[in-house]
Amino acid sequence: MMPTSSLARPRHAKNELGRFLRSRREGIKPETLGLPAGGRRRTPGLRRDEVAESAGISVDWYIRLEQGRPVNPSRQTVEAIAAALHLDPVETHHLHALTGMAPPPGEADGTVPSGVGRMIACLNQPAYVTSRLGDVLDWNGPADEIFSFSAVPAPDRNVLAGMFLRPAARKLFGQGWEAEARRMIAEFRPVHDVNAADPRFRLLASRLKTESADFARWWDLHDIKKGGAGQKTLSLPHGRQATFEYVALQILENPALKVAIYYSA
Repeated sequence: MMPTSSLARPRHAKNELGRFLRSRREGIKPETLGLPAGGRRRTPGLRRDEVAESAGISVDWYIRLEQGRPVNPSRQTVEAIAAALHLDPVETHHLHALTGMAPPPGEADGTVPSGVGRMIACLNQPAYVTSRLGDVLDWNGPADEIFSFSAVPAPDRNVLAGMFLRPAARKLFGQGWEAEARRMIAEFRPVHDVNAADPRFRLLASRLKTESADFARWWDLHDIKKGGAGQKTLSLPHGRQATFEYVALQILENPALKVAIYYSA
């Protein structure tokens, strides 16, 4: 018996799961996997038994899954099927969604699409890319001038850690530091709770609670806020102050990431 997930899927999702699996199975050329291209193949691509064998599951079980019958695969099985079908990160993310489970912890979080990196490098406005955890993965020159990301060791290059553990953040945000810090906690709280199975989220929250009394106090309030856009007034070098509008946009090529762009208010 195959291990199963406890999450049930609506009927329409089961149908879409079967269609998606079949489309990817039929799109693979057998010869790319070292299989003979000829023979008696009624449809293009791989046969169901070839996918099942590659994924290490029974043929009957895979057929039931592709036909949308009541089978709830485990995460390990979903990942094995994704590997057997040579799915890319976006397709694998979609497969997890169709099977009714969240993407695996840390999935593709550290991979910034090359096109996004080139885009922010071309911007005159400050811009940077963050993961679900808040790790800063890429940034441009204008953003570095304000936030000094390049001066922070990679393990500590996280927007929450920077806000609560770096004295420079209090100077940067001035009188608006508390409001901005509480906003960041309220936006991070729902992301943390949804990803509570990921030990990285628990470790970050535990560290911040231990090292910052402010974080510990506000974290326990369980405030929730939906982010995406707003305004920040920052104290820049040479005594200048500037107010920025900002927007955070999800990256479709890797939905685990967001790009934040600042522009003059």
